[in-house]
Amino acid sequence: MTSLQNFNVLLGITGGIAAYKTPDLVRKLKAQGANVRVVVTESAKSFVSPLALQAVSGNTVSDNILDPAAEAAMGHIELARWADILLVAPATANFIAKLANGLADDLLSTLCLATNAPIYIAPAMNQQMWFASATVENMQILETRGIGIFGPDQGEQACGEVGPGRMMEPEQLVSELGKVITHPILKGKRITITAGPTREHIDPVRYITNHSSGKMGYALARAAKLMGAEVTLVSGPVNITAPNVDKLHKVVTAEDMLNTVMKDIKDCDIFIGCAAVADYRPTESVDHKIKKSNIELTLTFVRNPDILASVAALKDGPFTVGFAAETQNVSEYAKDKLQRKKLDMIAANDVSQRDIGFNSDDNRLHVFWKSGDIQLDKADKLTLATQLLQLISEHFNDAQN
Repeated sequence: MTSLQNFNVLLGITGGIAAYKTPDLVRKLKAQGANVRVVVTESAKSFVSPLALQAVSGNTVSDNILDPAAEAAMGHIELARWADILLVAPATANFIAKLANGLADDLLSTLCLATNAPIYIAPAMNQQMWFASATVENMQILETRGIGIFGPDQGEQACGEVGPGRMMEPEQLVSELGKVITHPILKGKRITITAGPTREHIDPVRYITNHSSGKMGYALARAAKLMGAEVTLVSGPVNITAPNVDKLHKVVTAEDMLNTVMKDIKDCDIFIGCAAVADYRPTESVDHKIKKSNIELTLTFVRNPDILASVAALKDGPFTVGFAAETQNVSEYAKDKLQRKKLDMIAANDVSQRDIGFNSDDNRLHVFWKSGDIQLDKADKLTLATQLLQLISEHFNDAQN
């Protein structure tokens, strides 16, 4: 389990019977070195004493949006900025519904909208409520927004029923939190990440693109924020929800992406080109739909600008990392791309494999740099993104010394 030393954990407690376990959860978080502040909903007070939570956390427990003791009476903004991570445990079906629909009618739900910190929830409810279609749909919404979910566990419940819906035990929660927390080794670093495909228009209804889902690039953006970086995400058209980043630019074509990247590249420390940028575009994009006829249709293509090479060629440019999505000779092509484009590092993956190819939730990377390489074994893309960024951080620091 990763140490939580000096991490600011904001614990939100909602009104479920499992709230009685939260003083022990606070104690275990503190034992791992975390700084803990607690926010309770009105109904949570029926299950756990704010005084007990104050005693174990060493901090005043918050429950009011407008706090007269806070700066400008805006306690929710202060807490939102203070948190490195926000954990809601237990998270009731009611609170999950509020979170999924963006409601902000109390301090905790307002904090979830106001914070830039990653949010994790530990669901706790009756098993029938867990299986209810509304809860299932709300959980799907939260997952697409990048909300982390711990549990629930299975077993006997307070109502006497048996099934999924029990909140994870405090020791398990602390262990899971330790796995996802990464220390802010990129704090103060400005990182630009490209993600997703580009679309190159043929006519108003047709375009050329590829199968990139954007999942790897979005995972990198999320992991970089967890590590403390200031993140700019330049994304092609995707069907997933972007993580909380400092700047999000949505683009369509390769030329759009290049122009957007180059606007702020001089202020960037690290550039990661994860997007699957189209190598070619039609010479012309006609204004009206091309009609079908009995003759062959011939399209002429021209080369698109090379975003990676353009960034790497900049004088005093950022530490530049590329991706090589290949279907054969993966290592050979990646090493050639690293040398030819004068990159600092490149991450290669074999997209011909269905379990790690485009649209998959998992990946496997072979990372190369000028004097070495390392294999990153198959894992979910957020885990791989974290491992890759740790490697990038090490090499970036070496390059600065």
